[in-house]
Amino acid sequence: MGVERGRERPKDLMTGAQVLSGQLGKTIQRLRKAYNLSLSELAEQSGVAKSIISQIERNETNPTLATIWRLSQALDVSIERVLATGDEEPFIEKSSRADTPILVSDDGRMRLAIIGWIKTVEWLQWYDLSADPGGVLDSDAHQRGSVECLSVTEGEFEVDVAGAVQRARAGETLRYRCDRPHTVRCVSEGTGRAFMVVIMKAAVME
Repeated sequence: MGVERGRERPKDLMTGAQVLSGQLGKTIQRLRKAYNLSLSELAEQSGVAKSIISQIERNETNPTLATIWRLSQALDVSIERVLATGDEEPFIEKSSRADTPILVSDDGRMRLAIIGWIKTVEWLQWYDLSADPGGVLDSDAHQRGSVECLSVTEGEFEVDVAGAVQRARAGETLRYRCDRPHTVRCVSEGTGRAFMVVIMKAAVME
């Protein structure tokens, strides 16, 4: 796995970010059928209502990120099958562009491709972020103790964490506590690109 208060802000990534990828529904359906799972069986394994899964497969709804995670975990049996071939066998997994969900801010100017591995989502999340000039991504506080890292590869970004503001250009990285409301803005004249990594509290050794 952050806009100014008083304005209509993008939905929190954990609860309401919309998926832009029109391939998501087809991907869920293809994997479900590949593993010979009925809608009812997938609903039971994932904890997602059968009616919701059906709507997702028909691209009639924008599922929350949490719903995507639950479905992905239930369908991730391919990983288990690969690892079951033996501990000495090499393991390589490839995700295509069509299989990579895209999140978008409400202003339509910030897009985050979910490139993190589903197995680590509870403690480590990472995204490929692209932004149009002036794009704003506002997030509510994540769980206490969480840290976010924004590594800029193109353009310039500004991060505002509870009133503390810092900017970073290509080649620079900002690391900040994300367990409080925080805002990421693209302040460059052209397109901005960055990698965003979220280290959740669960990953921190006491």
